Amino acid sequence: MKAIWNGAVIAQSDDTVVVEGNHYFPENSLNRDYVTFSNHHTMCSWKGQASYYSLLVNGEMNTDAAWYYPDPKPEADNIKGHIAFWKGVKIEP
Repeated sequence: MKAIWNGAVIAQSDDTVVVEGNHYFPENSLNRDYVTFSNHHTMCSWKGQASYYSLLVNGEMNTDAAWYYPDPKPEADNIKGHIAFWKGVKIEP
């Protein structure tokens, strides 16, 4: 699977975890050249607190377009160390 935004491959892996229709990519598959800091957080009742990254590709910013759970609740332990995408990031085989 590939996560693509603004013509760039943000992450690529044959080993994603699908939760609630979202592909979670292993952290080591992330192309860090396109990832920048975000201080945004949200809370999921069963997964825990999510942290976010923004994407910066070809001078364009996609704020809070990637999320991950640094310390997920036990029910969501299978996505620890994984990152998912939204906000126009295309997930393709």
